[in-house]
Amino acid sequence: MTSQSSPQSTPSRPASAAWPRIAVYGAGAVGCFHGAKLAEAGAPVVLIGRPAHVEAIRSGGLLFEDAGTGAQRRIPIEATTDPGAVADADLVLLCVKTGDTATAAADLAGRMRQGAQLVSLQNGVENVALIRAAGDLDPLAAVVYVAVSMPAPGHLRYAGRGDLVLGEFGPPPPGARRSGNRALEVAALFERAGVPCPVSEDVRQDLWVKLVVNCAMNPVSALGGSRYGRMIDDAPTCELLLAIVRECVEVARADGVALPPAEDLHGSVLRLGAAMREASSSTDQDIRAGRQTEIDAINGYVARRADALGLAAPVNRTLHTLVKLLEAGAAAR
Repeated sequence: MTSQSSPQSTPSRPASAAWPRIAVYGAGAVGCFHGAKLAEAGAPVVLIGRPAHVEAIRSGGLLFEDAGTGAQRRIPIEATTDPGAVADADLVLLCVKTGDTATAAADLAGRMRQGAQLVSLQNGVENVALIRAAGDLDPLAAVVYVAVSMPAPGHLRYAGRGDLVLGEFGPPPPGARRSGNRALEVAALFERAGVPCPVSEDVRQDLWVKLVVNCAMNPVSALGGSRYGRMIDDAPTCELLLAIVRECVEVARADGVALPPAEDLHGSVLRLGAAMREASSSTDQDIRAGRQTEIDAINGYVARRADALGLAAPVNRTLHTLVKLLEAGAAAR
């Protein structure tokens, strides 16, 4: 699925250009994927993650598996549990779950050097506001389209896509200073690493488009214990996905975000499922691992915005409730 706004083109960079120092704060599946792509292209990257992953990566490199072909390779990359590693970075990729955003932002605000750039590579549409509220930071927003998981410490499994949409989330907060066209400069780094990264003229719209996809695919995959291919092959499930999308579009438009017609976005959801047939949602992966999900920032966010706007969102509310129930049961086992 592509961005629904009009992205700008990204400039090319000479192959000999110096790389900035890059820190990935929150080296889960999304963080490891983008860190690995940048490291393979020659960038100095440090992954900041949990002890089990860091230990595995330090001892044998990051194991990168292509789920489609079964091919595997090991990528040498620096890894640490010390968040202080961001102090030397020119670019920080924030990849924590939305529920951890405020805490991570407060930590980063006390560690990042002046002039370093921050990019939010996270699900949901609230993260930039949460980061700004928690610290003196002005991040770029990125919309992430990649199917990845970590089945074991230091083991990244790639199942499809692998592109970003990048942009400024509105005007800067009071006191913030932006240098040059930083979105184009950061996008060029990702493009140089083989990650397609158009710059959006309205990244809030792009974030909502991705939120619609997540609202449709994430809870259904988790509640049905299903990969995407089986979901889109089932007619009643496709009807449910359309009902979810319609509610999301109604809420977004009432919130001032001009989304495409629901039928068009439903078609995009189905095409995404077809392109990632063997993938399951991050919500499903979290449930299986006994971790807290991001459902509060996905269907829960739509339900909250519907309440604030005087609308009803019964399908999204029901899915949010059921995933929370499933999440609590998984955590209790």
